[in-house]
Amino acid sequence: MQIREAIPKDAPSACIVLQRSIAELCGADHRSDPSILARWLGNKTHENFCAWVEQTDNSVLVAVENNDILAVGSVTDAGTIGLNYVSPDARFWGVSRALLRALETRAAERGNNQCSLTSTETARRFYVSNGYVENGPPLGGFGTSSGYPMTKALTTFARAEAKGLDGPEGPS
Repeated sequence: MQIREAIPKDAPSACIVLQRSIAELCGADHRSDPSILARWLGNKTHENFCAWVEQTDNSVLVAVENNDILAVGSVTDAGTIGLNYVSPDARFWGVSRALLRALETRAAERGNNQCSLTSTETARRFYVSNGYVENGPPLGGFGTSSGYPMTKALTTFARAEAKGLDGPEGPS
């Protein structure tokens, strides 16, 4: 698996991953409510994906294997993770965790000491297991009652990775 910068040409496959991930994996959040799904999926279009890719203060990354997009993530230059969705076909393969590490590294490269995000109910345990802590009441979004604001301090190791080192002491 490779994690790389997304390009506009990725839009069709990336949007399918985003849409399937939400529809098939986030049932705890949308509760199969068609109106919630419609609002949540409404901005997952080719045009919006291309705009996210071209946004100068945003990094969109994709996890790819054999030219298939397995996951899509984004992080702003301010360290806010906006997307981290995995294809249902690649769930529990470690793809989300690898993409999250790449997003955190990108945030550190941009000079951030922490990342922030709003987690779905579905992903809440995943983020907690990756060192994120809740820092406020659920916000809701797209008609859901979930949406947990979370932050994580980026470790010395993550900042060292961002500088191209193997760890806090440098290359081994």
